Amino acid sequence: MEQQRPLSLPSKLPGVQAKSVGLHPLIYRKRIERTSREVTPGDLVEVSGPDGKLAGYGLYNPKAELALRMLSGASEPPDETFWKRKLAEAVKLRREVLRLDDVTDAYRVIHAEADGLSGLVIDKLGEVLSAECFSLAMYQRAQAIVEMLGPMVDTMHWRIRPGPATLAQEGFEGEELSSADAPPRVTIQELGTRFRVEFADSHKTGFFCDQRDNRRMLAGLCSGKSVLDLCCYTGGFAVQAKKLGGAGEVIGVDLDEVPLAVARENANLNQVRIKFVQADAFAYMRDMLANSRRFDVVVLDPPKLIRSRAELEEGTRKHFDLNRLAMRLVAPGGIMLSCTCAGLLTPDEFLRMIYASARQAGEEVSPATADRYARHAARHVQILAKTGAAADHPIAANCPETEYLQAVWMRVM
Repeated sequence: MEQQRPLSLPSKLPGVQAKSVGLHPLIYRKRIERTSREVTPGDLVEVSGPDGKLAGYGLYNPKAELALRMLSGASEPPDETFWKRKLAEAVKLRREVLRLDDVTDAYRVIHAEADGLSGLVIDKLGEVLSAECFSLAMYQRAQAIVEMLGPMVDTMHWRIRPGPATLAQEGFEGEELSSADAPPRVTIQELGTRFRVEFADSHKTGFFCDQRDNRRMLAGLCSGKSVLDLCCYTGGFAVQAKKLGGAGEVIGVDLDEVPLAVARENANLNQVRIKFVQADAFAYMRDMLANSRRFDVVVLDPPKLIRSRAELEEGTRKHFDLNRLAMRLVAPGGIMLSCTCAGLLTPDEFLRMIYASARQAGEEVSPATADRYARHAARHVQILAKTGAAADHPIAANCPETEYLQAVWMRVM
């Protein structure tokens, strides 16, 4: 297993020369010209450009396709003061600029490249810092980082987990780490609504803070309405629709039994009545269509369906099929929210997929009458808004990949 490293500077930094160094913080292995003989995976390195001049400092892993992650373009190497300053800048955005402590005790504190710390995300979830590491170098330094960060955000405990594909992408297997007596679960609050976070068997850091603003926006459209939350996970949209929005009937659907159990806890925690169903989203939607069931508000927030370019075509098709069926469940004039967290699906491609879904979302007709009734075989969609992740998940201007979450709000006629 990988050992933890301190944030202090080593006595000597190995060097890496790149064929080119631009503004983008990620440099692929094929763009590496040469390295020092003594460099080891996860090292902090001095980076030079093709002319041999100093270009900055980064974290290097020769086993990864994304071999070099730039940390700094300054002339001085990143010491403990550098790390402390980076963390303090990130905390200032969340606590002083966005004033998130006024509305929640669950928010993202470190958002990878957007906060200048590629390969690392950290969420504050109540009294726990929950970190997920996507790079070897950040995993090796994660304990030192969360221990430095904790006093800045008033947390007592921390948990660290490697990302889901670190063996394939970074060439390492890391174990989950935690502080002494770290709780296995916490209860957080968002806009006055309480949610249970179970760290064991959870996805990512344990709670999707990125949808906070979208959950609030959806709640404002739900008063007295019937709401269907597809791929509901632990019930974030469903619970806020009922608790914050005053929805009439709310149904949450997910295939995974474990998060559904937490979703039911969350409903009970807030004393709201929600029906949670364990089912495949496709099968459930077809059953609802067979029973001529419609909903005033439909939320479709599937898990990540595209993890690599090899999955782009198949993942886009899954999005298309999910959206086509979901649109048919929206009552005429109702609202649908469609989301994707697949960063490889561009905003233009996501919209095109939604338009294509709408064209095929009408009532099915027999081949004999298809031409005659073609004008009825589509649903007219009005795009009301396009949103993304909450502001504690900022987008780095020099790294567009940090804009990963897309949410399209539409009125379905």
